[in-house]
Parts: sequence; structure tokens; C-alpha cells
Amino acid sequence: MLNSLFNRKSFKHGVRPQEFKELTNKLPIRRLPFASTLIVPLSQHAGKPSVPLVKPGQEVVRGQPIAAADGFLSVPQHAPATGRVESIQLMPSARGPKTQSLILHVYQASTQQELYENAHDIDTLSPDEIIQAVQEAGMVGLGGAAFPTHVKMKPPPEHEVDTLVANGCECEPYLTCDHRIMLEQPGNLIQGIRLVQRALGVERAVIGIEDNKIDAVRAIAEHLPNDAAISVEAVQTKYPQGAEKMLIRSLLGREVPPGQFPSAVGVSVFNVGTLAQIGELLPHGRGVIERVVTVSGPGVAKPGNYLVPVGTPIRFLLEFAGVTSNAHEVILGGPMMGMSVAALDVPVTKAMSGMVVFEQQNPDIERGPTMPCIRCGYCVDACPMHLNPSMLGLLAAAGDYPTMASDYHLNDCFECGSCSYVCPSNIPLVQYFRVAKSVNRDLAQKAT
Repeated sequence: MLNSLFNRKSFKHGVRPQEFKELTNKLPIRRLPFASTLIVPLSQHAGKPSVPLVKPGQEVVRGQPIAAADGFLSVPQHAPATGRVESIQLMPSARGPKTQSLILHVYQASTQQELYENAHDIDTLSPDEIIQAVQEAGMVGLGGAAFPTHVKMKPPPEHEVDTLVANGCECEPYLTCDHRIMLEQPGNLIQGIRLVQRALGVERAVIGIEDNKIDAVRAIAEHLPNDAAISVEAVQTKYPQGAEKMLIRSLLGREVPPGQFPSAVGVSVFNVGTLAQIGELLPHGRGVIERVVTVSGPGVAKPGNYLVPVGTPIRFLLEFAGVTSNAHEVILGGPMMGMSVAALDVPVTKAMSGMVVFEQQNPDIERGPTMPCIRCGYCVDACPMHLNPSMLGLLAAAGDYPTMASDYHLNDCFECGSCSYVCPSNIPLVQYFRVAKSVNRDLAQKAT
């Protein structure tokens, strides 16, 4: 049942940026054609890179495993298309450093039917077999974190998980891929939730969706089972409602302690896109070879939600969607937490949920010069983690990075960008915090 408009849950603080979701939220998912060359990084996940199973010159079919997991904190890779492996070499990545990648020449004359599968009887799979099947599928968090999904399905033994939370908030401006998945694939989503419930051994699952997507709430409500094991709730539209700690607080009223994971309060959180892929792929024993990507922004001629083969060069996707003559900057992910990309020949990866293109001199993102902090307190009121971004920024400017962590809880910041968004002095606080965290990590490593 849809909860009352006047009683929708939320968290304290946060911001309400303009959404711009109307550009794509009514557009159905469309399949992108295959590029002539695909670049499949061996590291598309947190953990050790995958180990190649193929050699240059070898032919592969769509869906075939082409790289194996290297241990538990790793996942395999699968061929996104039928073709020939041209080489295995270092290639540029969206984050900057080059990463070992498989270069696949795509057979354009092929039907690109998915020829490889290892079907499962999902009704008889044990919890451990479900977890293994998820790893074999190469599944990672499709919301952007890219953490191996099977690892999240095996929480620490000292933490007893009693609730699964399906995250359908999609609070970043412009992005609508999860929205369309919930509208178009509710059956896959419910099946994925059922499988993860069995793997975790939990009876309760809650799907949290921001109330700017009421059509998705209603679509899912029509597919809910009658046993009340899965429910759906609309929560207030506010950024960053989709952050797992915020959503847990909104839906369940539980507070994840600083430095802890959701399992510490009996919760496991999964993105709805991830769960829908589990529901779709596991019965067939297939791997992740494509994902839905929102391409939007004022610099895009044909914005939309595209089903994109993993490894597709960003340039190819933008050429298909079309960019305006004034296109100036490409942000991977959403504008709040995404990052600007320096080169268009980097590939789409499993974790890439969206691509926003801005034009030159765009008023939506144009900011003035950085000015001194005026101690207005706007950033303190905006921070969902109840930190003091103003003081953290002053310490960062002074280079006192250790104090930021020891006295002002820097590591509790998950870089949502709310502080930077409201700062009237245009101080790039999030960028300061990222540098501080990196320096502190280096110092800790040198001390060991």
C-alpha cells in the first residue's frame, strides 16, 4: 500500500537540487548497436582484477567467460559480443590510470545471439549455491560502487541480517535508468529479491523509492507476492536519499554506527538494477555483459536510457545519442557525485549508470570563483552525516589532514557533494576531502 503523501519518511539535512529527470524518465529502454571494438577492463570491481581465460587471436561467443575471478573478492568477465580477441593490453580508464583490458573485435555480421549459458534450477539452489552463481555471473553493484555483489550476500558471522533493502531512490539529478528498470522489469526485480533473501536467510525485504517515481511504486506494488515478505515504500525526494545509511534511517529508523557497514544494524542494501539483473541472469546461468545507461543533459541531442554492451567506448555512445555543437563537459554518473572524464575513448563499465553532457557556459553548473569561507553554516545544515564541512575545509586548506580524520570524522564523509552544492563561496569541499583521504591513506600505509 502506498504510504501517505504527508507521512513519507526521510532523514535530517540533505539538499533538494533541481532534478532534470523529465528529459528521460518517460523514455523506454532502447538497445544500443554494437561498436566495432569493445574494451573490457579486467578490473571493473572493488577487489583483485580478473585473470584472462583467452588469448589474442582467439574467437569468443557472446556471453562466454573471458576472464576468471581471482579469489573471493573478485568477479569474472564475460564476452559482451561475439568476435575475436585482438589483444590484452593497458588501456585508459575513466578514473585515470591505465588498466589491463581485453580488446575485442566485434563480428558485425553476427546475430549477436547470447550463445553461452549454464542454466540453474533456481528453486533448488542452496544459499551458498546462489552466492556462487552470483559471483560466476560477474555481478557487481550497478548503482556505481562496483563492490562484488556476492560478498555483500555473505555478511560477517557476528552480524545477523534480518532485512533486505532494495534501493530504488536514484536521487542523482538526470539519472533515470533505475526508474525505467523498475517500470519495465518488475518481475525480474522481485525474482532477484527472492533469490537474495534466500541467500541471506531473511524473510523481510523493503523496496525504498523516492516519491518522484510514484509510477514505479505502483508498478512494483502490482507484482508483490501475497505473503507480505516484500513491501514497497515511497520516501521523500531529497538528496542523498539513495545513500544506504540515509535510506536505512528513513525506512527502518536504524542508525549505522560510524565506520560500520549496514550489516551492523541487521540490514543488507542492494541497488534495484543489481537485483533485477540477478533475477534475469541466474535462471540462465549467464554473466553481466550489458547494462542500462542514462545519457542526458543539455548537451545531448537524443537523451535516453540505453542498454549498452559493457566495453562500449563512450565516444560511440555519445555519437549515437548525439551531442550539441556547444557540448563542453561529460560527467560519468550524476552531477553530484560523478566525475568529469578527460578522454572519450574509455569504455562503459558495469558500474557506469549514467552520462551527463553539459554545454559551455551552462547556467545549471556555472559557478563563480572560489572565495574565503564566511562561516555561514549552510554546509553544516546540509551534511547528512552531521559533520562540520566548514571546519574540515579550513583544516584541508591548512594541510592538517590527520586532524580532519581524528577529530572531525573525515572518514564518515561519503562525498555526496551536498556541502559543495550549497556553499556560497564556491569552495570545492568534496575535492578537498578526497585529497585529504588519499593523503591519510598514504600516511597510514607508510606507517605499517
